[in-house]
Amino acid sequence: MALPPQLSNAIETFKDQARDAFWALSSCLCQRTPSVKINGRTFKIVKVLGEGGFSFVYLAQDEHNGRQFALKKIRCPTGREGVKEAMREVEAYRRFKHPNIIRILDSAVVQDPEGEGQIVYLFLPLYKRGNLQDAINANVVNGQHFPEQKMVRLFKGTCEAVRAMHTYRPSPRSAALPPPKQNGSTSSANAKATRGNAVEQNGHSDDEDEDERFPQPEGDADGGYSYDAASVPLVTKSNVEEHGEVVFDGDEEAAEIAASSSNSTGEVVPYAHRDLKPGNVMIADDGITPILMDFGSTMKARVNVETRNEALLQQDIAAEQSTMAYRAPELFDVKTGQALDEKVDIWSLGCTLYALAYSHSPFENTQTTEQGGSIAMAVMNAQYKHPESAYSQGLKSLIDSMLKVNPKERPDIHQVIEMTDRVLQSLA
Repeated sequence: MALPPQLSNAIETFKDQARDAFWALSSCLCQRTPSVKINGRTFKIVKVLGEGGFSFVYLAQDEHNGRQFALKKIRCPTGREGVKEAMREVEAYRRFKHPNIIRILDSAVVQDPEGEGQIVYLFLPLYKRGNLQDAINANVVNGQHFPEQKMVRLFKGTCEAVRAMHTYRPSPRSAALPPPKQNGSTSSANAKATRGNAVEQNGHSDDEDEDERFPQPEGDADGGYSYDAASVPLVTKSNVEEHGEVVFDGDEEAAEIAASSSNSTGEVVPYAHRDLKPGNVMIADDGITPILMDFGSTMKARVNVETRNEALLQQDIAAEQSTMAYRAPELFDVKTGQALDEKVDIWSLGCTLYALAYSHSPFENTQTTEQGGSIAMAVMNAQYKHPESAYSQGLKSLIDSMLKVNPKERPDIHQVIEMTDRVLQSLA
């Protein structure tokens, strides 16, 4: 008897996660280092940094030069459609260019050697200090709290990243991407020629601060990792046979996605992150710069919900991609005739600042975590309170302003940053 599709997918997801977990565990028990081979290069998997859904994030090291970075592995059991969905995250990384937003070094797609689907790899910079959730956990263990000024500065940097998303203005040049190659790979020469044309026609490149992607030139100012372009082969029939794997760099999918979503008018097109939380904000090596990451949930912010089916779809998307304790109340029970917008991120920012101050989300309290209470009900009724602390009233008021059930009563990101600046001035 055939299993229902949802149950079948759940079983496959569990198998994939179990396989990756076993891979990571066995590498420790057997004292061996697993590795992956991509584009003829071998990367040692040092350890697992995180996991969730269909993805794992590893600390990876290039065997050629010893450089380390974060390697995100996304399984796509549904084939090409799954790959295109994963590549939307890649496109989001490339879309937003800001000092507080993580830069993608490269992406690759390979055939899953243990299944019928494919695997998308994302190469990202490694931040050795971890994320804000790691810092919160360390505070709990050590019985400490963030100094208010440092905490508010970290929060402001996070807000600056969110503002770049909420005020995103597509360039008319974004539609002029290189055509995909027939063999599934965009050549480095093609990409460089396209960038050169942009410089010649416009006087500057749209990628002035951008990567040559991976491989990278030496001396990258933004913390990327350098690779020798000549040593990374293009994908051709011959080297696919030589390496025994199907590999391409993902540019074809990224180009399709960018072309389909391009807006040549140059008008502001707000995007919402939709999963803002301490675990998705890395801390740069300087210890003071927050770096927003994990754009798998990112989408155009403004969604008009006109039918019941559309409402249920938005609820399902939020349930799958947005962490419950940081999810805006309007995403728990989406109403027909309702318009969703970037204010969902403002709510999540309020939860994030609360968590930085008190070490947990406002809706992860004794009642909801130990007494069987409902986080969803607590969120939809904004049931929370501030614990006793030495933090200023200005900080508490800032949190309260963002945690309004009605999104129209929440400030926009510009107002949040203005209020954050006032808190910082009061602490000077």
